[in-house]
Amino acid sequence: MEETVNQLIATIDEFLKNETDTIDWETKPSPDKWSKKEILGHLIDSAQINLERFIRCTYEENFKLVYWQNEWVAAKHYQDTDIKEILDLWILINRQIVRVLAGYPPEKLQNKCDNSRNNVELNTVEFIAADYVSHMQHHLNQVIKK
Repeated sequence: MEETVNQLIATIDEFLKNETDTIDWETKPSPDKWSKKEILGHLIDSAQINLERFIRCTYEENFKLVYWQNEWVAAKHYQDTDIKEILDLWILINRQIVRVLAGYPPEKLQNKCDNSRNNVELNTVEFIAADYVSHMQHHLNQVIKK
């Protein structure tokens, strides 16, 4: 878990080195695609759902917790929200995840939950944490590309 935590910290720090004032946060590539603002909002949603998974996996196993990404992004109105608020929320929730994962009980890292929509797909905390960082890196690369 230490490596995943370090990757998460590095990913956050690296992204924050970018001049976010120069990013076009508003433009949607097409009506059915997210703007960069909505992509960051999606990462907030991902953080929220995964933070709940990490906490619940400490005390229970094999529960189902599903995230409906398009519906949540639309319901939270990220496109109409000031980017500073979105950035601040993204930073704060990810710092909370760093704290949770850095102090995660080692004996609970193999606890599992189901994060699939239609089938049973049990994944360990360790897997979900590493996948969370990879997912974040993928989307942050979308945000910073010109």
